[in-house]
Amino acid sequence: MQNFINFDENTKEMKELISTSEKIRQANEAESTQAVLSLHQKVYKCKLAIGKVTKNANNPHFKKSYADLNAIIEAVEPILLENGLLLLQPIHGNSVCTQIIDVESGNMIESCMDLPTGIDPQKMGSAITYYRRYTLQSILSLQAVDDDGNMASEPVKEQPKPKAKESLSTERFNNALAKIAAGDYKVEELKAKFNLTKEQEAAL
Repeated sequence: MQNFINFDENTKEMKELISTSEKIRQANEAESTQAVLSLHQKVYKCKLAIGKVTKNANNPHFKKSYADLNAIIEAVEPILLENGLLLLQPIHGNSVCTQIIDVESGNMIESCMDLPTGIDPQKMGSAITYYRRYTLQSILSLQAVDDDGNMASEPVKEQPKPKAKESLSTERFNNALAKIAAGDYKVEELKAKFNLTKEQEAAL
């Protein structure tokens, strides 16, 4: 009889432990969910305070005004910091990202864009600046007008290939030698303009 009583007591203790463990798990999940909601609530408060960003730059090519990256950061970062949110814009691999991190919970929202390929370093710099601004505008749904994005999206123009030098016939080469002897033409000009044979170069 004593063994049955101990078995019942042990079973009861195990059920209590399982119940306590389940309550702890549910409490952790609730805390995590509340942290995520807290981040979104903070972003919501920031958006109410930010409003519209003043356009401070002009794009003469497209005849439009826009807020550049510095203007947007100056407008939004102080408000984010006041609400315990950290703004970062790292480059991960080939992607430019904008991250807004809740410093209390460590939770984060992120907006990323892949950089274009096949552009020169100058246009890559413009693309990085544009994507930083664009992802920041996107993550906070800010109003804006394109600027250097137009430049970043343009394909690289191929450099014109140098024209092949013209060859000189024996008659034309002799005429050139006569002009050089008379002081009307220079050897350097002849070499720069025409593709001379080894025999012609030796005769100069």
